[in-house]
Amino acid sequence: MDKNAKIYVAGHRGLVGSAIVRNLKSKGYENIIGRTHAELDLTDQAAVRKFFETAKPEYVVLAAAKVGGINANNTSPADFAYVNMQIQCNVIKCAHDLHVKKLLFLGSTCIYPRMAPQPIPEDALLTGPLEKTNEAYAIAKISGLEMCKFFKMQYGDDFISCMPTNLYGPHDNYDLNNSHVMPAMIRKFHEAKVSGADHVELWGTGSPLREFLYVDDMADACVFLLENYSGLTHVNIGTGKEVSIRELAETVKRIVGYPGEIVWNAEMPDGTPRKLTDVSLLHSLGWKHQIDLEEGIGLAYDWFRENIDNAKL
Repeated sequence: MDKNAKIYVAGHRGLVGSAIVRNLKSKGYENIIGRTHAELDLTDQAAVRKFFETAKPEYVVLAAAKVGGINANNTSPADFAYVNMQIQCNVIKCAHDLHVKKLLFLGSTCIYPRMAPQPIPEDALLTGPLEKTNEAYAIAKISGLEMCKFFKMQYGDDFISCMPTNLYGPHDNYDLNNSHVMPAMIRKFHEAKVSGADHVELWGTGSPLREFLYVDDMADACVFLLENYSGLTHVNIGTGKEVSIRELAETVKRIVGYPGEIVWNAEMPDGTPRKLTDVSLLHSLGWKHQIDLEEGIGLAYDWFRENIDNAKL
């Protein structure tokens, strides 16, 4: 990519998009376009087309999405399906119609079957039933990556997709009603430490295994793929390493410095029992993560404390 190329990052202020913008700028890409939701509603087809016709982006990173944890997905499945499909259809079709040079679509590893083989290879997609607690979001994301593949197959568009594992880091969502597990733990332990609470309640049994990737590593992988990859297959982005939710909780507790107890509410759902990505394709292309879990949690907690007044609480 030319360093002066006009790059539109949809969702540029979120966890994923802001990290991609940081990484692009660190590599010398300065002509980056972003629009807030107030400036551009990506579910509005006419508004999206007008934006593409006016701004004329050469490259597009589609990181905008309606996201949330188990509770949000369970209680608002129609919203997760509709909003994400609307965003994807509008942006991908305009990218095709306006001859965008390259588009990167970001999905999620929740697209894979609940009982997929572990570690999960890219070809596990559509080989079994999905996890019910995030089925709507997963189906929307599957439709987006398949749409990119179909535009590449039918028209030759350079549209690629990547599937990041569980992400965390600066600009994460710390709203306990719809946040993911890592920011929820960071906030709960921090607030319990400040208030002097004697215990913190966490959902489930703590037994599920999860993989976590610091968001700036994810962003570096995305820019690497933009610069080096044009294959038909979507690419997993992760560490290839896993940890139990119970072990994660103990690590976050220690880094935050909370001295109390952890109480597990086993009446609440655990979600998928195990979800580890096979990152051999990404490694074969020449990219590996740099930030380990312990360092990443420390960085995430530092950001949370420094931005607690304006974080998404």
